[in-house]
Formats: sequence, structure tokens, C-alpha cells
Amino acid sequence: MRTAVVTGASSGIGAATARRLAEAGYRVVLTARRAERIEALAAELAGQGHRAVARPLDVTSREEVEAFGAWLGGCEVLVNNAGGALGLDPVATGDPADWRAMYEVNVVGVLHMTQVLLPALRASGEGTVVVVTSTAGHATYEGGAGYVAAKHGAHVLAETLRLELVGEPVRVIEIAPGMVKTEEFSLVRFGGDRERAEKVYEGVDEPLTAEDIADTIAWTVTRPPHVNVDLLVVRPRAQASNTKVHRRR
Repeated sequence: MRTAVVTGASSGIGAATARRLAEAGYRVVLTARRAERIEALAAELAGQGHRAVARPLDVTSREEVEAFGAWLGGCEVLVNNAGGALGLDPVATGDPADWRAMYEVNVVGVLHMTQVLLPALRASGEGTVVVVTSTAGHATYEGGAGYVAAKHGAHVLAETLRLELVGEPVRVIEIAPGMVKTEEFSLVRFGGDRERAEKVYEGVDEPLTAEDIADTIAWTVTRPPHVNVDLLVVRPRAQASNTKVHRRR
């Protein structure tokens, strides 16, 4: 049975992706810092007849990632989904600690996971690395510089890795979602301020859901191995760009 590792699987896009890949026949390995969340999801999937295992992991810790790789053994798919945004401050007043934290999880975390699991992905003969970035990795917006810089970094990592692996049995897929309404992304960004988080989606007809992105990821992963979807940008119909969103009045 093919194995897919999903980082940031405790909620949102990661949890939805784990469900979709399990439905597609993968043994899913759920990783995140919140053990109780991924353990509950693994139990849910097992109850549905799927193979799933939870493994607590902080992708920003090289030591933890190396221990995870030694435990894992083989795998065919790595979905680098762990990430997130902190704050919406202009460059002039942005918190350097937030910038460092965003870079660590969105870029260095992807680096750790990819480096450690790459031998197994190569050995599988049909490996796939998925990097979940954002439309923030392709265009700027005011107040978003720290997150935008981090996601640009993740985009460039994926693009460079694809060049470096050409001719090898590993494909590199980048999924860049636009406005996705999940239970935690904006809430975390604004330090638990639910009112401010809700305003992000106010008046927007049908922002994307975690399930929309999970379907997209699963579609790319389940293409024949010679098919590489280099980059797939996914936005809701109401969003034309990072700064152009239609809202009901």
C-alpha cells in the first residue's frame, strides 16, 4: 500500500487532504504538533476502514524530523502543508519574531521534511513532493510582507527542487490557494481575534473550503506518475487577485 505523509494534518487543509488521500487508497501518516487532534483523525479514518497513523511532529525541529524519517521507512507522497500567517502589519512596524516564525514553518519546515524524506521518495520509484504555498507566494499585498516573503520562499524552493530532480523518479507539485475559509487560518493570524478573522471573508460569496484544496491536491497526486502539475493556482470565483475581491454590499 502506498504511503502519503501529510504535515499540518491537525485541522483545515491538512486534515481534509488526509481524508481525501485515505479515500484514494493511501495509508496516511498524519503529522502535526497537536497530538490529540491527529490521533482523533487517525481513529476516525480507521473507523471508516482506512489505514492511518498519527505521529506528533514539529516540522521546524530538525531533530524531530530526522527521528520521524527514521521511524517512517518508505513513502511515496509528501504533502508539505504545515504553515501559516502571523499578523497583518506593514513593513514599518512588523514584528521580526513573527517574520522568523513564519519563515521557519513555511520554508525551513518544508526544507527539513523534503530533505529527510527524499531518499524514501526516490527509492519508491514514483515519488511526489507537494508544497502547499499560497497566491501570496506569487503576488504582494499591503500588510502581508512577512507571509508573502515566506510563501515566495516556499514557491522558489519548489521551483528549484523541480529543476534539481529532473530525470529522477520524483515530481514536485505546487498548490497555491487563494482565499480559503478554514476554522483557524485567520484566527491564528489575528491572535484569536474572531471578529477580525471573520471580516476577512465578510461579504464574499463562497470562499474556498479546505475540502476544495484537498480535492485539488488529491487530483494532482493521483495523476499518472509521468504527469507533473508544476503549479496550480486555485481561487474562489469572487477573488480575481490578492487585492481584488468581490464583496456583497
